[in-house]
Amino acid sequence: MIAGLTPSSDPGNDGLTARETEVLRLIARGLSNPEIAGQLFISEATVKTHINNTFAKIGARHRAEAVRYAFRKGIVSEGV
Repeated sequence: MIAGLTPSSDPGNDGLTARETEVLRLIARGLSNPEIAGQLFISEATVKTHINNTFAKIGARHRAEAVRYAFRKGIVSEGV
């Protein structure tokens, strides 16, 4: 689990893969693409692919909308 964010047991995440959900949690934590790549040991290009796929699935146009979605769906929560 990513420190500072608590995943929901059943977020109802519109078909996101586990990796897409993980990337979304890191976006919500405020990490940049290079930071996400380093944390997950994947390339920045792969991060961008995950982000593009996630945004398409959830209908987000930018990171702020994606973060709002993550909180609304319980993928992340405040406080921890």
